[in-house]
Amino acid sequence: MDRPRTDHPRTDRPRIDRLRAARPPYPDLIAGALLWGMQMLAAAMLGLYLRNGLQTSRLAEIAALYFAGGLFAWPFALPVARFLAYGRPLETRFAAFFVTLTAATILMTAFLFAMEYRMFYSRWHAPFGSIVWAFQFVFTSISAVYQFLVIGLRLFLPLGLVCLVASSYHLAKRMR
Repeated sequence: MDRPRTDHPRTDRPRIDRLRAARPPYPDLIAGALLWGMQMLAAAMLGLYLRNGLQTSRLAEIAALYFAGGLFAWPFALPVARFLAYGRPLETRFAAFFVTLTAATILMTAFLFAMEYRMFYSRWHAPFGSIVWAFQFVFTSISAVYQFLVIGLRLFLPLGLVCLVASSYHLAKRMR
């Protein structure tokens, strides 16, 4: 059975263009990661200040966690958002950047919190590689992510939301 003929050969040009557009220039990747990390640091510090006047014995650790969460989330979020936003109208590009920056920042910060949490509790865990260790690793990490979502997520507000909207709008306008 013959397939219907087309007048033009099939090309993968749109896919290649989309993949090329997803790759950000290195200065955008590096400078953007530093700026996003600083914005998340500022958001967390303002959130902490509004809640308890920065009265905590772990201020440096909290600052490092939120900065690193933003810093390491950016290189994952930017290419994905650019891939999703390529060739779309402004509103869709804004949504792509908004959603991917939100998800990547929360996930990365929660992951880093979980690894710190796990390092603290690892002294009481079974030896590495055992079945018991695997269960302890998984459930300690799940508990840490839950704790971050309940307690740590609110430190992104209110400034983190402003930074997110402004950054998403800027990135959406910049990408054509």
